[in-house]
Amino acid sequence: MKLSYLSETLIGSEIVKLGGEIKEKIRQGEKIYNFTVGDFDPAIFPIPPGLEKEIIEAYRQHFTNYPAAEGNLDLREAISVFLKEREQLHYSHPEILVAAGGRPLIYSLFRAICDKGDKVVYAVPSWNNNHYAHFVGAEHVMVEASPDNHFMPTVEQLRPHIKGATLLALCSPQNPTGTTFTKEDLTAICDLVLEENARRTEQEKKLYVMYDQMYWHLTFGNINHYNPVSLRPAMHQYTIFIDAISKVFAATGVRVGWSFGPKIIMDKMKAILSHVGAWAPMAEQKAVARYLYKKEEIDQYLHQFKSAIEARLRGIYDGLQQLKSEGFSVDAIAPQAAIYLTIKFDLVGRKTKTGAILEKQSDVTAYLLNEAKLAVVPFYAFGASTRSPWYRLSVGTCKIEEIPAMISQLRNALKQLG
Repeated sequence: MKLSYLSETLIGSEIVKLGGEIKEKIRQGEKIYNFTVGDFDPAIFPIPPGLEKEIIEAYRQHFTNYPAAEGNLDLREAISVFLKEREQLHYSHPEILVAAGGRPLIYSLFRAICDKGDKVVYAVPSWNNNHYAHFVGAEHVMVEASPDNHFMPTVEQLRPHIKGATLLALCSPQNPTGTTFTKEDLTAICDLVLEENARRTEQEKKLYVMYDQMYWHLTFGNINHYNPVSLRPAMHQYTIFIDAISKVFAATGVRVGWSFGPKIIMDKMKAILSHVGAWAPMAEQKAVARYLYKKEEIDQYLHQFKSAIEARLRGIYDGLQQLKSEGFSVDAIAPQAAIYLTIKFDLVGRKTKTGAILEKQSDVTAYLLNEAKLAVVPFYAFGASTRSPWYRLSVGTCKIEEIPAMISQLRNALKQLG
């Protein structure tokens, strides 16, 4: 059956494919250490009690009708105050757009800015930029980031590709790497964007930056989050932020996200979403509007939440460093932010106990799942080279008491390789 070009050419998710294999193994009774999903187990990481209470109360008050297309005014005003208090960013409610999480906002942004054939520049590995660029028929300009810079793109890597580009997609803290921009690196990228836009004529499209900061609250140790507008105020007219409660409050299923940026772009995104209908539910909007003012509650929740996430990331990182010290071909980047750990399994060419050779990285991925019972997502699922030995490990469903057993199981599997 012949269908649309888009549906015929849309690439399936490697993560979904891997998830199907894991579910089947679990169904058959296998113990799998599943670190693939960028989500939270509510039994381990519940949403804030105060937020849950507000959601229940909102439904009891019968807030079940359509919300405003741009998001309810009370929520947008609360977000405005929240941004000013937490990031010293000044955006009025007309510059804020609410939707059902970050995905519809990213989709509407690509639609609002990009025409078919426009250049979209993004680093790999990164989450879903390749799919959103495909949705709009854009020219993909992929910049492969390297472990030397913790897989964050540098101005030197981006500079050759900026001329004529319409959109630069950036994310910090980064999914899948859990790493962040330094102040110096992000400032240099902002200067590059401002320089490029100053060069363009009035008849040319400007270069806009999508800044996905979904995990920005979740930084650890001495790591600080930076954003383009705070570093370079002139970036205000070129930057569109993507944010939500999804990660900061372990509320991935609550579906309240927001974008903020130039009003003219927010208005166009709103118009697109008004036809898609991807609104955040009325009751959840009312609840979040109330909850965002509860500064002390939020601070208390974030303190324990971040501590629990960091303990898991650090525990696994330390375990992998111990394996590395024992001579195994594994490595990891020290935890910086988000719920992800960047880990490395450089095992291509090794021989299994059955005599089979791990000829390519997908063989390594399968070996880790089948022998170590370890499920992690390869960076090639995020657009990196199929030869990349790096992986994303997510701790949103991790039971901290299981980490030593997981490391032991991995050690045993690595020992079996010739």
